[in-house]
Amino acid sequence: MKKWIVGICIVFVIIGLIIFGISYYLFKYAETPTNKGFIKSETASVELKRENEWLNRIKKLNWELTSDDNLKLKAIYVPAEKKTNKTIFVAHGFMGKKESMVRFIHFYHDQGYNVIAPDARAHGQSQGKYIGYGWLERNDNLKWLNKVIDYQGTDSKITLFGISMGGATVMMLSGEKRLPVQVKVIIEDCGYTSVADELTYQLKQMYKLPKIPFIPVASVISKFKAGYSFYEASSIKQLSKNKLPVLFIHGGTDKFVPTEMIYKNYAATKGPKDIFIVSGAEHGNSFTKDKSGYTKKVTHFLEQYFN
Repeated sequence: MKKWIVGICIVFVIIGLIIFGISYYLFKYAETPTNKGFIKSETASVELKRENEWLNRIKKLNWELTSDDNLKLKAIYVPAEKKTNKTIFVAHGFMGKKESMVRFIHFYHDQGYNVIAPDARAHGQSQGKYIGYGWLERNDNLKWLNKVIDYQGTDSKITLFGISMGGATVMMLSGEKRLPVQVKVIIEDCGYTSVADELTYQLKQMYKLPKIPFIPVASVISKFKAGYSFYEASSIKQLSKNKLPVLFIHGGTDKFVPTEMIYKNYAATKGPKDIFIVSGAEHGNSFTKDKSGYTKKVTHFLEQYFN
């Protein structure tokens, strides 16, 4: 009888170690800034080369601040050609950096706005051991927004724009009580509903593994190691507290952040809203796929609620 009990205990211990091992691997792969084989680098093109050349020669300021947990964070601030108090805050995606948002920096600059584009923690030139998926970054970005206001004055007007993880970041910012009153509009492109939902989807897509028990265990590990759980990092929960105008954009054939997530985010917000699905666009590719339609939708939304 005792041998039977010992055998059962050993089996449970082995199963527990396997679950913990897989969950820890999931946490490390998801939250540490290492090379991700599933992320395709954008192929260099003549257009992209021109965009980068433009960014190199345009007048800009290099900004730095220290996060609440003592990380050195970097950003660029591109002033408009004609002085204005209107600024677009641009948030990049997972494993991106401020320079990877050059098309949008150029686009909004051409519209006559100042643009601030930070490197998220653990990305680009910013310090950080773990990726916050928008949840940790929301506190960093509150500091960037206050820096803009300190620089431009209290009459500043700010639009939040983000793509992919950046889209989730601005949605997670939307529900913050400390969000400055100078923030007037939010535009998100292909952001996820929550970190738990996105990692559950990726776990199934990449490894054919179920949510239970791996996501809950990895979430507990994240709470201890990185300071947040997958479940608290929720765009939906934050949007439910938001009353600002939000434009939701998504590619119609997004297989990285599934298109269906946009409808849940759209339903959650309490403020004025609009939705734009780009047919045939993959993840983060809506602007390139339908630049004319994208431009028309965004400029109309800004004219309606920002200008």
